[in-house]
Amino acid sequence: MAFLPMTTSELTCQPDFIIVTGDAYVDHPSFGTAVIGRVLEEAGYSVAVIAQPDWHSTDDIKRLGAPRLAFLVNSGNVDSMVAHYTAAKKPRSQDYYSPGGRSGCRPDRAVIVYCNLIRQAFGDIPLVIGGVEASTRRFAHYDYWSDKLRRSILLDSRADLLTYGMGENIIRRIAFLLAKGVPINKIRDVKGTCYAEKAGYEPKGEYVSLGEFDTLCASKKAFADAFAVQYQNQDPYNGKILVEGYGDSVVVHNPPMPPLSQKELDAVYDLPYQRDYHPSYKPLGGVPAINEVKFSITHNRGCYGNCNFCSIAFTQGRVVVSRSIESVVKEAKALTELPDFKGYIHDIGGPTANFASPVCKLQEQGRACNKRECLYPSLCPNAKPDNSRYLEMLRAVRALPGVKKVFVRSGIRHDFVNAQKDDEFITELALYHTSGQLRLAPEHVSAPVLKAMGKPPLQEYEKFKQKFDAVSRANGLEQYVLPYLMSSHPGSTLGCALELALYLRKNRLKPEQVQDFYPTPGTASTCMFYTGIDPFSGKSIYVPRSGREKAMQRALLQSYDPKNAPLVKEALEALNRPDLQKMLLPSKPKQVSKKPTNKHR
Repeated sequence: MAFLPMTTSELTCQPDFIIVTGDAYVDHPSFGTAVIGRVLEEAGYSVAVIAQPDWHSTDDIKRLGAPRLAFLVNSGNVDSMVAHYTAAKKPRSQDYYSPGGRSGCRPDRAVIVYCNLIRQAFGDIPLVIGGVEASTRRFAHYDYWSDKLRRSILLDSRADLLTYGMGENIIRRIAFLLAKGVPINKIRDVKGTCYAEKAGYEPKGEYVSLGEFDTLCASKKAFADAFAVQYQNQDPYNGKILVEGYGDSVVVHNPPMPPLSQKELDAVYDLPYQRDYHPSYKPLGGVPAINEVKFSITHNRGCYGNCNFCSIAFTQGRVVVSRSIESVVKEAKALTELPDFKGYIHDIGGPTANFASPVCKLQEQGRACNKRECLYPSLCPNAKPDNSRYLEMLRAVRALPGVKKVFVRSGIRHDFVNAQKDDEFITELALYHTSGQLRLAPEHVSAPVLKAMGKPPLQEYEKFKQKFDAVSRANGLEQYVLPYLMSSHPGSTLGCALELALYLRKNRLKPEQVQDFYPTPGTASTCMFYTGIDPFSGKSIYVPRSGREKAMQRALLQSYDPKNAPLVKEALEALNRPDLQKMLLPSKPKQVSKKPTNKHR
């Protein structure tokens, strides 16, 4: 099999679908364009790709002509604004999803720009948007970069349909209907889609109104309430249709598409991916993003950990589906046969690596509670904490000929590990799947901040770390648990940041990287940041907003760095704790006096 065509010389016919994407084209199952393209191809449709088109005219978007059925548009594997800007809103110097890691290969708000180019070039041709940017912006949403609410991306893109979440079965259904001759403006009942109609339109079936956009803009409480309703209707079986008003039009949000079955998920990963970037990028330095995933395996989808700063609940959903062990082993064997394989599988994971089975009987039916969390504030009584299947998967892969080591580098939910009946998983993780450092994500230590994040208490992190360290020491392994930390999350006062700084000092930890909270669309934490309201409790929550306070919080977490000394001093003075300067600030190096010498130069 070859790569999907990108040029007229590669085309053998008029394509049924043309995928326009903000990423360079990488034919690997970690990239949404490749997955959707291969799924459609397997269903009998012809597919071509226009990757990172020049958006300054319509010339590039027209280079393959018009597709027979529809254009499919995505921004790439990340939101285009996140791809371009840091949490401090400064331009990034690199884009790992572009040739040679160059920045500037896609426009800001790529989905909107590409769709408007298509409308300019081809008029009313069927146009479907999907991927992360469309999924997280499908409702009225807070846009951090413009610091205001924006309309549903469906309206600003002028697309006919928006697909959200994991799109394989959604796009199969849309393709089937289009191929049968159903006009795209009549496709209204596909789960996992949104569409626009004129004001006064009422969808078939029970629905809930989220209110008018003007009202959401005028009232932060109304916006927080609307977010809570959205969250409660993400179950594919119990979720209701949602309707959002925009004056003369409405956006209708159908309930999510049910998650793929294990058999369907296995089939997706068994498609004939080339597992590399398109050859045209080789002279440009390749596509750096492939380096992180080329020798990694994704075994699951969905996450019932549901951290508030993560959008997975709004994209992949809370129901976990994991591939069969046979499917994972088959992919691992394929990796060992690649010419540049060195014996190391970098990861077998997903959104959360150690979620390899549904967490309860309800999730075994593909469902999730809409008002109960699986792990927060503590493990649900109906949950079954068990990593035995994941262990069996890891053992099967590491036993393969040619495999020297299998790492686990995706996130581990440590409280889920702690709740299990024995320490078998943590023992094997330390012995066989760690090399020097294991990164965990406690994110913070302050109870109010962890509550706002939806993260487990500090004691769970310390319990896991003690066990991991004990196994490592007992087996003569010099390896450590290193924490991922986040500053300036909603709920974090300057005092909370000091609490974390003192914890780091006490435990002699010097984090080289600290993630500033980044308010991206589609998360509960972003709703808190914009509104100052916890959408689930309706209570007010403190939000660090000023650039100066954010800088001080971050500096406290890296107080060991001499360049942060002025900010640390300022923070301690603001907290009336100048007594802590000696403890937190780095001591000045002692001056070594030079003795006179009689030696001649």
